[in-house]
Amino acid sequence: MSAASPSFEGVTALAKANVYFNGDVVSHTVLLPNGDRKTLGIIRPGSYHFGTDAAELMQITDGRCTVTLDGQSDAKPYQEGTEFRVPAKSGFQITVESGLCQYICSFLK
Repeated sequence: MSAASPSFEGVTALAKANVYFNGDVVSHTVLLPNGDRKTLGIIRPGSYHFGTDAAELMQITDGRCTVTLDGQSDAKPYQEGTEFRVPAKSGFQITVESGLCQYICSFLK
């Protein structure tokens, strides 16, 4: 991922936010012309568990976090310009110590 924030041309953005954990995690869904779906979001400080139906690619676009994939014991650090994958029918624990962590979640086929 480049240092510049990615942009998406010709998308449909859904106005209603996806709000989790009393507003500590908020994202918006964008639908790409090819049918792909992504969410663009922010995570406030705290620790949160997410389950997955589809496999996901999480790209960190700003801030820092640590992530523990379900079934693993080690938390790995991520920061702007890094990414991690989560298998389908799995999950992950994400922790933000301070500031905001911003991300793009791509749902993989």
